[in-house]
Amino acid sequence: MAKSDVAVRIRDVSHQFGEPGDARFVQALQRTSLDIRRGELICLIGPSGCGKSTLLNIIGGLLAPTTGTIEVDAKPVRGPLPHDIAFVFQENALFPWCTVKENVMLGMRFQGVSRTEQEKRARDALAAVGLNDFLAHHPAQLSGGMRQRAALARALSLQTDILLMDEPFGALDEQTRIVLGEDLSVLLARAAKTIVFVTHSLGEAVFLADRVAVFSARPGMVKASIDIDEPHPRKPSFVTTEKFSDLRNKLYGLLHDEIRKSVESAAVTELNA
Repeated sequence: MAKSDVAVRIRDVSHQFGEPGDARFVQALQRTSLDIRRGELICLIGPSGCGKSTLLNIIGGLLAPTTGTIEVDAKPVRGPLPHDIAFVFQENALFPWCTVKENVMLGMRFQGVSRTEQEKRARDALAAVGLNDFLAHHPAQLSGGMRQRAALARALSLQTDILLMDEPFGALDEQTRIVLGEDLSVLLARAAKTIVFVTHSLGEAVFLADRVAVFSARPGMVKASIDIDEPHPRKPSFVTTEKFSDLRNKLYGLLHDEIRKSVESAAVTELNA
């Protein structure tokens, strides 16, 4: 892969919390290397605690790796990059006293965007996620799925090339997750952004991703990388195809032993506590 085709380059990244010998020491990631292609949606899946969210935070400059390097557009990451990277978390982090439009505009204010441009971008982003009729509503007046749409609109309005999404639909019911996944696939086809998406859902990964990186049990490292050769936007009927089922089963096969290791490790830890 040519260097110009790589949006994020991860090389031998390890991360630990605490120090060896400390009762709370955790080796979250170990010698993880991965190239994330420009314009792709890559899903990270793996057992709970395998370091997926840790890696996402390292890419975004919220954590420094214990060892190894991260580059975004061939530049070393040494802290947050608000003009290059936007986040969408599982918790939507909307301010309850602000309207939907005001919440979207807040991120741009920190970027130094003019008030006029904030207004325009906020309206465009909210229209893109289907919330153009809810600009003046407050978060408490929206459903969980609509609040996540607002959080996505806030990230889109920042006009960064990279989106980091940490289980953004994890707290929602299955039906809402499916609909939001379809909408995200449409947005991806239009925006051509680089998206790193953490999920525990195999079906969500197959439906959304151009590629799925499968992580081992903690300490996490990339065990396999699976391409999903299906164009965006993806049609709802994709989930009923043999291709979808085969890809989901392949991911399950790769994950099964790692999940078993994770469960057994957790049980040993509890017994020794």
